[in-house]
Amino acid sequence: MTTQTGEPLDFPIPRDTPLDPPRIYSELRRECPVRRVRLYNGRTPWLVTRYADVRTVLSDPRFSSVRSWPYQPSASRSAAERGEKSFTAMDPPEHTRFRKQLARYFSVKQVQALRPAVEQIVDRQLSVINAAEQPLDLVSRFAFPVASQAMCELIGVPYADHEWFESLAHVRSIMNADPDDADHATEELLDYVDRLVGQKLERRSGDLTSRLVTDLLEPGLVAREELVPIIRLLLTAGYETTATMIGTGVFVLLNHPDQLERVRTDRTLLPGTVEELLRYISMLHTTIVRVAKQRVDLGGSRVEPGDGMIVTPAAANKDPDRFPDPDHFDITRDARGHIAFGYGVHQCLGQQVARLELEIVFDRLLDRLPGLRLAVDPDRVEFNDSNLVGVAALPVAW
Repeated sequence: MTTQTGEPLDFPIPRDTPLDPPRIYSELRRECPVRRVRLYNGRTPWLVTRYADVRTVLSDPRFSSVRSWPYQPSASRSAAERGEKSFTAMDPPEHTRFRKQLARYFSVKQVQALRPAVEQIVDRQLSVINAAEQPLDLVSRFAFPVASQAMCELIGVPYADHEWFESLAHVRSIMNADPDDADHATEELLDYVDRLVGQKLERRSGDLTSRLVTDLLEPGLVAREELVPIIRLLLTAGYETTATMIGTGVFVLLNHPDQLERVRTDRTLLPGTVEELLRYISMLHTTIVRVAKQRVDLGGSRVEPGDGMIVTPAAANKDPDRFPDPDHFDITRDARGHIAFGYGVHQCLGQQVARLELEIVFDRLLDRLPGLRLAVDPDRVEFNDSNLVGVAALPVAW
């Protein structure tokens, strides 16, 4: 095992261009795939950039997700101080209890049952923008309304509340948000979901919250204080990531007209197009964190018990050892195995919902807005500055 010399790199590392991970990740993958970095608080966890090593950290039980470990890394002070206990920050067997209870609601069969509702939402929103003046912002007028309505439909949240909970979710996503603001937003969201659970206890329908109340809460399989953070996570994480992928995915396709034309004329390429977009768009600016529970030799470095670990899906998804010519966008590539949804026992529970929404959205856009084009030069498209990197606004015409 090697002993590293030199100063740790400051982290997070700025991007050179919005859609690409920092160029230094390529150098690190080649020369030092497990490298010390320095966080805002002076701590020096390991940064993991190689695909194989990232999968190891995310799946090996020698690494822990529990946030109470003293050196569990956080990229910013606000992220460190969001005091919410989530099953995503648990290890087996505690994590397994929650994951097993929830997985059945997100099977392929269960998710496909959502298709008619999602198609109706997408078609309705496309009718709205078709009647609007051009150009318009596809992010605010289409991507966010579609993703938000779909999540409200799934969870059982009144869509009338969407602007309120979206604003709170946005506070939580800001890279350097004031910790007090982030904590306040978290508490507001948890209180809201707790009231929602109370309402479902009195009156239920076919939404996911009602089913969780009936199947898990009332039989005592989970406590109310355990269920509320789970629903909060599903509500806020589910819509913002999908909305960002919709807007940014359209931007990428419009900038690759040859690829766009291929999927337009052959819709069997649509599932592969979605997978390649998920791989190609390095949406997470920050990362997934773990702590080593015991000594591990990884990527040529010796990791000691208690060492913090930062893994970068953005770097892993551009690893040429796994995805040849990784900076080339190719919808015919077999992009399965990407780490956009994580890996291992903590892999994103709602990933099939996201895939369903994205496939329906791109299919309908190709049909109903065949002349869709950017209304500004690509260099003038604005990108957001948060934990989710993507287009902030996308002026389009058709």
